[in-house]
This record gives sequence, structure tokens and C-alpha cells, in this order.
Amino acid sequence: MKSILPIIDSGRSTGLVEPFAEKLNAGASPFVRNSVTDLQINLGKLCNQACTHCHVEAGPTKTRENMDSRTADRVIQLASGCSQIKTIDLTGGAPELNPNFRRLVQAFREMGLRVIDRCNLTVLSEPGMEWLAEFLQSQQVEVVASLPCYLEDNVDLQRGSGVFKRSIEGLLRLNSLGFGMPDSDLSLNLVFNPTGPTLPPDQKVLEQAYQKELYQRYGIRFNHLLTITNLPVKRFAKFLSKRGELEKYFQLLEQNFNPVAAANVMCKTLLSISWDGKLYDCDFNQMLDLSLGTAGTKTIWDIDNFSDLTEQSICVADHCYACTAGAGSSCGGAITS
Repeated sequence: MKSILPIIDSGRSTGLVEPFAEKLNAGASPFVRNSVTDLQINLGKLCNQACTHCHVEAGPTKTRENMDSRTADRVIQLASGCSQIKTIDLTGGAPELNPNFRRLVQAFREMGLRVIDRCNLTVLSEPGMEWLAEFLQSQQVEVVASLPCYLEDNVDLQRGSGVFKRSIEGLLRLNSLGFGMPDSDLSLNLVFNPTGPTLPPDQKVLEQAYQKELYQRYGIRFNHLLTITNLPVKRFAKFLSKRGELEKYFQLLEQNFNPVAAANVMCKTLLSISWDGKLYDCDFNQMLDLSLGTAGTKTIWDIDNFSDLTEQSICVADHCYACTAGAGSSCGGAITS
């Protein structure tokens, strides 16, 4: 099974399932970017964790693959000139470890844009990051925090020893500042990823279980739970391959293809920007280096406005089955009820 990994990473048809593009041609709506309302900006692969499900293959050693000041300046310039943009989604790695994180947040908030920080929670207690929680509060940043389970053993298995305890401490710190609390306008959402090759359970049912368990066990409150299907690329694909489960997982995703979810995928209103300024249709395509659908290879220095990239087809490959299986999956959680 290891021999299939280079094919997956290339974005070519895996041969394990019906090619995703053919599935769309057989009746589902083609993927076309209708507008650019969301920018998802990957600030780099540097992270204080190295999780088994990470499609970015982020970790503590990825010190070179991080956005520099020149690239950050250009992103700010383009965002300021595009009235379509409503949401900035900052991700990584741990985006907060990038030295440009604070000024990017401040610039986008001054534009009146909604800013999301995809936080792994343990970064809040990293040495030198004592400023982070209060900064997110002062800028009214929406925190989307990873917590794959409310049970310690499950979290530490996926994310590393001691991660659960530090995550709980981080959530309590955010709660103390108002995040996720009743009658507060500071948003705190949690993210669930399955620990193995399965689809997420019903998002609303699981959200209720999380809210009950986290409050009863630790007094923690949050707004919503977002369920995200693990993408069979990079580190998670290698994890499945070693266990002999990669083919079975692809087939599970294909068997649960949902045309309603496919009609509402996030890439139809989103652009993904890599740490080095390249443009992609989504963060997953970015990790596979799959160029924009019809636009070819583009960077932030090749365009004058993000709106120039509307009404263009989106590059798809077999990993797209993950976003269209079951209730669907996006960075905002399930697509359908």
C-alpha cells in the first residue's frame, strides 16, 4: 500500500475508487468558485505539536516554511482592495507562532473583517506566548480550537502525551476572558476529528455530548462543535497506510458521497493562500500543491484583486471525497444536517 502514497500526494486518481472528477461528471454540480468571501491563510508549518491526523505535516522542526513580512504585506494590500472579503481564517501549523500573526490580525480587524484563529490550545501555554489569550480578546478574534475528544486518553493518543491537560487549561483560560461564555460576544468553537478511519458522528448530537461532559467535568463552556472529516493525505494517509486501512478509508468516503454536500463545499467561496504566497482552491489542495483549477499556477503577486479569481473551475482529486461524504465536511464543520 505504500506505493500509492506518491500518487495521492500528486493529486492524480488513486485507482482505489471511482475518480472524483468522474463522479461530478456523472451528475453532481461541477466545482466553480462563485465568489471570494473567505481567505484562508496558512502562515506556515511550524507547530508545537505533531498530530497523527495533520494534513499539513506540521511540527516543531518546520521552522523554514513560514510566511515572511513581504508576503504578509502583500496579503494585507490585496485584502484591503477586495470588498467581497468578509472572513479571514488564519491557520497553520500553529499560526500564532508566526512573527507576523499579530500585525495581520490587527490589520484585518481594522478593515472590519471577521478573523478566525485556528488554535491548538497548547500554544497558549508555550513559553513566550503569555500575551496570546489577551491579544485574541482585545481584537475580538473568533477562536476555533482543536479538541478531538473530551476524554484524555483519546486526545493524547492523537496529539501527544500531556496535550489534553494543557488543552483543558487553555480552554479555562479562554473562558476566564469571556470566550464561549453565555452573553459574551467572544466566540469559542471546538473542532472534532475522528481518531481513526471513520466518518464523524452527527455534529449536533456530538456537540451536546461535548457541552455536557466538558461542563460537568471541568466547568468549560463553548459555543459550537465543528466536526471535520480527516483528509487521506500526507501524515494521515501514511498513518492509514501503515495500518493497512488506506484503501478501505477511501472506499468508505466514496460510498458515502453526498451530492447535497458537494453542492455546498467551502471552496466555492474561498481562496487558500500558502505561507510563500501561492494561491490554491483550498488548504488541502495546497498541501498537495494542486494549482488553481483553470487559472494555473498563481501567486499573490500575479493578481490585482482576489475577485479576479471568481467564476473559475476548482481543481479536484480523490481526496475531495472527504469533504463530500456523509454530512459533508468543511473548515466550518458539517455542511448538511
